[in-house]
Amino acid sequence: MRKIIAIGGGEIGRQGFPVETTKIDKEIILQTHKKNPILLFLPTASSDSQGYFEVVKKHFSKLGCKVDVLYLINTNVSKKQIMKKILNTDIIYVGGGNTMKMIHIWKKKGVDKALKAAHKKGIVLSGLSAGAICWFKFGNSDSKLKETGKLIKVRGLDYFCAALCPHYDAEKERKPALKEMMIKTKGVAIALDNCCAIEIIGEKYRIIKSKSTAKAYKVFWKNKKFFENEILSKKKFEPVEELFKKDLFKNINPY
Repeated sequence: MRKIIAIGGGEIGRQGFPVETTKIDKEIILQTHKKNPILLFLPTASSDSQGYFEVVKKHFSKLGCKVDVLYLINTNVSKKQIMKKILNTDIIYVGGGNTMKMIHIWKKKGVDKALKAAHKKGIVLSGLSAGAICWFKFGNSDSKLKETGKLIKVRGLDYFCAALCPHYDAEKERKPALKEMMIKTKGVAIALDNCCAIEIIGEKYRIIKSKSTAKAYKVFWKNKKFFENEILSKKKFEPVEELFKKDLFKNINPY
């Protein structure tokens, strides 16, 4: 069964910051049905940051994982080696950073094809921020924030015909940028606060949290009105096809 857990953001233990996503990370591990699964970290979006890997390794090792890393920048790793490494793991965890740069490198190196094969195999695909955007058709991204001062629409791997916006509560520019972005973007966007994730298993989904106040929203334009509808967190999984329709939940918030 195909499994993706995309996290809106949150800290996992870098120096000076608390660990915030443990409850979500435990669900990622639970979906492997293994006591000590192998987790492969992809730090491409952070330019293969070794410091980031050490934080991920420390955090997930405490949760029982055997942690490995796949560096792609300034390495001679072949497409065959990439495919082998990705398919011989239990969890793929993609870190945050520059989504646009990451997707470009992945396609050049054949990582996109290896991830597609991993998805079909039932390996748990996960990550936060850029590592959440990448599984969707589009994302609301800060990939060119330093150059332009604006958030932009980027393309992901298109596993789901929707857009994904991370850090919805943590970065004040996200909400107005997503509202503007969706004017010219068909379909809906899923907006995730930090410490909130969407878990899609097979053809069903649910919202999971590691902080009680974190929220998820379905965001779209319809009949020239903008809607931001909270997606409630439930234990029960719901049909994913309903998530991506431009319909309204009871808690409607039109603008």
